Amino acid sequence: MLSVLFLSSCHDEHTSTYTYRTLQPVYLEMSDVRARVITSEPARPLDNTGKIYIYGDYLFINEPTEGIHILDNSNPSNPVNLSFIPIEGNVDMAVNGDILYADNYVDLLAFDISKIGNIQLIKRVEDVFSHMYNHATGQITTFKDTVITTENPTWQVERGWLMDINVSFAANFSAAAQSYGTGGSMARFTLSNEHLYAVDESTLHVFDVENAADPKFVKPIDLGWGIETIFPFEDKLFIGSNNGMHIYDASTPNSPTRMAVYEHVQACDPVVVNEEFAFVTLRNGNNCRNGVNELQVIDIKDLYNPKLKKAYTMLNPHGLGLAGDYLFVAEGTHGLKSFNVSNVMEIDDNQLEFLTKEKSVDLIPGPNSLIVIGPDGVCQFDYSNPSKLQKLSCIQVSNPVGVY
Repeated sequence: MLSVLFLSSCHDEHTSTYTYRTLQPVYLEMSDVRARVITSEPARPLDNTGKIYIYGDYLFINEPTEGIHILDNSNPSNPVNLSFIPIEGNVDMAVNGDILYADNYVDLLAFDISKIGNIQLIKRVEDVFSHMYNHATGQITTFKDTVITTENPTWQVERGWLMDINVSFAANFSAAAQSYGTGGSMARFTLSNEHLYAVDESTLHVFDVENAADPKFVKPIDLGWGIETIFPFEDKLFIGSNNGMHIYDASTPNSPTRMAVYEHVQACDPVVVNEEFAFVTLRNGNNCRNGVNELQVIDIKDLYNPKLKKAYTMLNPHGLGLAGDYLFVAEGTHGLKSFNVSNVMEIDDNQLEFLTKEKSVDLIPGPNSLIVIGPDGVCQFDYSNPSKLQKLSCIQVSNPVGVY
């Protein structure tokens, strides 16, 4: 298991000490976690940013490993913080009708959210995300946010493999049916054809959710190592990994089958799709140091033989989202970009806007606003004119940790 996650550091020149913010391992008994009662709580300030998800007039914001904030977003200019669901180990979510699915370390939870003021846990599916288990001890391993002060300037490198929190857990950009919500492009949960699909580092987990309140685990499907994101389009699943894009046929929803794998250099890799092309951002970073910083356009008209159409140099692209002919790209600490992609051979000539002060990690082009999440919080924009994004609101975080 990982020994440390390096997030940020600072140096005190007078005392020659270095301060690092890290995630250190914590070992838990899952039986203790399951014994704790989960009930919704009054709204609390956003302390840290994780995944975003929209369903109807509601905006869900994950606080990594802590739980989910629920906001009334009927007015994107003035979102109202309604409640918080404390869920240990939570990093992703999806909504199917009035049922919210969320991970609780190795378990999948289903909540009835038909009454936002009285959210109820109605089912727990145990031991489905088993990659977190230490089978030798029967424990699960999680991480605690910790500040370390040391005189060693290379401490964060010597303590273990550096890991990118944004790609080591979960997220979702769902192009699903009307009863489903929509998540960001770094999704690891998605809904399609009455099934919930969840990926971890190596496995696609399939759940039957025809009865939304009674999710049933169907089976795991081995995908190989380095899996990062999942995006549904029609009856296909596009799965991003750190060395390529997998395409799966989910026309038989309980048993998706591999159609093709498009390979690229090792790099962090979310993907979004339209009828003809897949748009993939590749970036270097803590978990993909050998990568490149590019936007790749992949021709998927023949799903069994995807081909690179063209690649465009970027600064450090993270999440992305499509709205018709417009593509929005989160450039990490560098800002937020918009493009007209009606001609995929001239995307670099059709950059519409570059907001250099908007640090961004992921985004959702929603029906009422462009929702952008970054290290400083969640901001919303009127994107009716993609050439001139108008900021509507921002929810600031009290504990920013940086962009990866």
